[in-house]
Amino acid sequence: MTITPPRYEGRVSVRDGRVLGVAEFGPPNAEQNVVWFHGTPGARRQVPESGRRLADERGVRVIGIDRPGVGLSTPHLYENLHDFTDDLAVALEKLGIDRFSTVGLSGGAPYALACAHFFGERVPSVGILGGVVPSGGEEGVGGGLVSLGTRFKALLPILAEPLGALLTTFVRVAKPIASPALDLYARFAPEGDRQVLAVPENKEMFIDDILNSGRHGMRAAAYDAILFTRSWGFSVRDLKVPVTWWQGDEDNIVPLAHAEHIVQLIPGAELRVRPGDGHLGGLGIAEEVLDTVLAAW
Repeated sequence: MTITPPRYEGRVSVRDGRVLGVAEFGPPNAEQNVVWFHGTPGARRQVPESGRRLADERGVRVIGIDRPGVGLSTPHLYENLHDFTDDLAVALEKLGIDRFSTVGLSGGAPYALACAHFFGERVPSVGILGGVVPSGGEEGVGGGLVSLGTRFKALLPILAEPLGALLTTFVRVAKPIASPALDLYARFAPEGDRQVLAVPENKEMFIDDILNSGRHGMRAAAYDAILFTRSWGFSVRDLKVPVTWWQGDEDNIVPLAHAEHIVQLIPGAELRVRPGDGHLGGLGIAEEVLDTVLAAW
């Protein structure tokens, strides 16, 4: 393996007998902590290699967390994003973490923003990489895959379990074709995404994350789809921490218009448009992302 392995990997018990899977990079007693929320699909190891190395080099504790239904986490559908932060609060207390910045890739964005709202001053900064935005209400915006999900909103709770089981089975049998399948995706992806996946460490990270975590279960992706089409339970207009949003202008999953819409609603938020980048462009700028969110400390 050419990618840096987690310093620690395991389970943390939360409420009602459930557990969340975690993977940590960097020193355990660091003064600065970053909770890195994976995309959809994804799991706790979906942290780019450059971010893993920087955690060690700069003495920053970076924590990836399996959302319920993937990896080592117990399958569980939350009522809303606030319900998730209640679990996260228990996990962070047991990990000895009080203050932490958040980074959210794609489907991890709603969770990263929810932490900024519900944890308040404990979260000094947020970084979003091609993030999913609300799909309804006055803060919602049309277009993109999430808006497509709203058309099937009533069916999603019914389909969640069978879809999750199907994805789990696929991952378990997909190991021999994982690499060529990712190559096939890259052929049809924007040029920026092709460049990200052309980096061996990035490709290995994706395959390692999905194959090792997904074989335990892939229901989290279905649960995410349900939560993203529900009310987030808070307004982004009420956020009081610095939010930096990186967005590729060639993103074919979360359009640039989504980022432009939501950033203007978040007080003091900054939009950094990445010319030529697709949906995965943020994975190639881990140093800039970590430098930015940690500067707020």
